[in-house]
Amino acid sequence: MSLDLLTQYIDHALTFERMAEAEPNQSLKADFERQASAYRRLAAQRARRLGLRLPSEPERHSARGGRHNI
Repeated sequence: MSLDLLTQYIDHALTFERMAEAEPNQSLKADFERQASAYRRLAAQRARRLGLRLPSEPERHSARGGRHNI
């Protein structure tokens, strides 16, 4: 159950990150990014409790179209 919850948190974070990336409305985009961040914090907390490696940070696209981790 605990590992399933970790997986769900990461899945939700990825979903909100994709929604933020596609959202033209800056206010709504910021809301999606905050929600993704909250799910990533929950995933990190769960991973620590389970003694697992922390989830990786999301990839972000640069202004030039490339990708980099932050």
